[in-house]
Amino acid sequence: MLYQLDEEVKIQTIRNKIFTIRDKPVMIDRDLADLYAVTTKRINEQVKRNIERFPLRYRFRLSDAETEELVANCDRFAKLKHSTANPYAFTEQGVAMLATVLKSDVAVRISIGIMDAFVEMHQLLNSAALIHQRLTVVENKQRIADRRIDELIDFFNTDANPSQGVFYDGQIFDAYQFVSDIIRSAKRSIVLVDNYADDSVLKQLTKRADGVTATIIVSHISDGLRLDLKRHNAQYPNIQLQENATVHDRFLFVDNKVLYTFGASFKDLGKKLFCFTKIESEAVIEMIKLKLIR
Repeated sequence: MLYQLDEEVKIQTIRNKIFTIRDKPVMIDRDLADLYAVTTKRINEQVKRNIERFPLRYRFRLSDAETEELVANCDRFAKLKHSTANPYAFTEQGVAMLATVLKSDVAVRISIGIMDAFVEMHQLLNSAALIHQRLTVVENKQRIADRRIDELIDFFNTDANPSQGVFYDGQIFDAYQFVSDIIRSAKRSIVLVDNYADDSVLKQLTKRADGVTATIIVSHISDGLRLDLKRHNAQYPNIQLQENATVHDRFLFVDNKVLYTFGASFKDLGKKLFCFTKIESEAVIEMIKLKLIR
């Protein structure tokens, strides 16, 4: 709570007399003289008598440019326009020291009010800085989110299948549709290497065009997968199953010319974040085919 001041000295009045000059909150000698009910000459005389108490960081004289700006912004300093001497500015510490050299009850009471005004201003500035910091964090997060959205929009609006990309967790339909489009693009053959293939993968491969062969390579053909395949082949164009226990990643060969690698099993597309890469190097594709396809 602020100290009780004389009626004519309101906290708002003091706050309006605080300026920011050279990145420091200061008060001008003429305003201080008005608050202390003394002349500006008296203040500066007392300072000169005790000059060792007022280093530059406590009190400094304004430059011509700073004085001109002060006159331009405050009508009460109009007389300074014709003054041959620029005013002095007192920092927060300088104001506190000034009360000790003026040596009056009024000076003490006014200085207390001024100190409270400085404290209140610091609190407001700290609150504003904290709010700005929080807003900056929110804005940065929003920019990241906006960039991701833009990337995804560009990704899914492109006519050709991209060479690499990321699907985030929850993009189940988008990932499923992306892979379905690749399967539909095949003209002759599809070879999928996926150790976790199940009946949902068999269903997805039914999206291939007529006459396109399909082969699934897994590390081990379980009885369940073998039964699912038998039922699938009884209704849809046949899918071949092969075993190869030397593979860790997921591969999708399209017409033996294009190869996609996937970080997720086809049965889990979009359930967790994963990446994919499109490989079109004939040498790389042939080398991997020799290791996988019999």
